[in-house]
Amino acid sequence: MARYTEDQKRIAMLLLHESKTAEELNTQLSIPYNQLLNELKAMIKIGVLKKQDGFPTSYALKKDIALEVQRREKLAETDSNKLRFRAIIEMQAVEPELLKKQATKLGESLKKDSDFTLYNFSQAPTLKQEESYSTFLDLTLSVKDFKTLVRFMYFYGPSSLEVLKPSRFEIDANDLQEGLMDMAQMINRYSQYLTKLLNRSELEELNKRLLR
Repeated sequence: MARYTEDQKRIAMLLLHESKTAEELNTQLSIPYNQLLNELKAMIKIGVLKKQDGFPTSYALKKDIALEVQRREKLAETDSNKLRFRAIIEMQAVEPELLKKQATKLGESLKKDSDFTLYNFSQAPTLKQEESYSTFLDLTLSVKDFKTLVRFMYFYGPSSLEVLKPSRFEIDANDLQEGLMDMAQMINRYSQYLTKLLNRSELEELNKRLLR
């Protein structure tokens, strides 16, 4: 799945409502011209931009991309949540149909939760790995507070998390206390569940792996 550079994001925002030539983009963005051309070529290659007919050559966002950017901008204007991040959630199942069903159910759950604002949600192609099938979900969402973030981490189990905003975050004592208490309870329940499932040697081996 495409990951955009900061320069590509700036280019996309300028092309959101109208096409521009490379010279116009260069003037407005102050990106070295050769670097700008490389970014434009890369964005065409991944299917974000298209060249307009005529001379001089101008560039425009593809219609579906422009509509998606506008949708996210509109969503951001009304989003009061403090924390926004990108998450990767890895999934496995014994059947591809089951995997698809699990991914759909997870997406619906996120959309219905009033504590989350889901900006985008996409699924990678399903891959067969020995006796099972795997995929991963790439999503961007915001949460209202630290406590909600703890709940997302526990129940959805992302394998990676990238903070998109804010660059600096202040947390009040109540939110921190409630989040940490929820975290302690969740970890304790999980620990009790593992203790029932594993014998002593298996638990010791698990602890060694976790502490590496």
